[in-house]
Amino acid sequence: MIRDNYIISSNCFPYGYPSIDNIQHIDRNDEIFVFGSNINGRHGKGAALQATHFGAMYGKGIGLHGNTYAIPTKNREMKVMFLREISKYVNDFIEFAKANPDKQFLVTKIGCGLAGYNETDIAPLFKECKFVTNIHLPYAFVYYLKTHNL
Repeated sequence: MIRDNYIISSNCFPYGYPSIDNIQHIDRNDEIFVFGSNINGRHGKGAALQATHFGAMYGKGIGLHGNTYAIPTKNREMKVMFLREISKYVNDFIEFAKANPDKQFLVTKIGCGLAGYNETDIAPLFKECKFVTNIHLPYAFVYYLKTHNL
């Protein structure tokens, strides 16, 4: 199903969550735009800049702010974090989503833009949200998780 400017496709994969791509706007108060950020909260480019339209706050680079949730992929020195560091923040996000079932989390391809990782690097970090029905991953992440039986 296409809802406005992004895709919700629960029929693609038997994963318990739909995939999403191309998030242009948030229509409901329960929708949260999940994006890759830097710990400093300098939201100047990419999805982080887009997140400012949904409530991301300058200077806040981790967690929930407005209708956004920031997952850091760059450190205080603006250097790309190692995957094991990003993984900690992804796991924190997954636990937060589980604790907030009244919200729908629309995850962008974090780490795959300015941080420079490939989808195949980042997708496995989200394998633990396979049955968390309020987390909606990008199509490329869902496809990777499905084809690698994760």
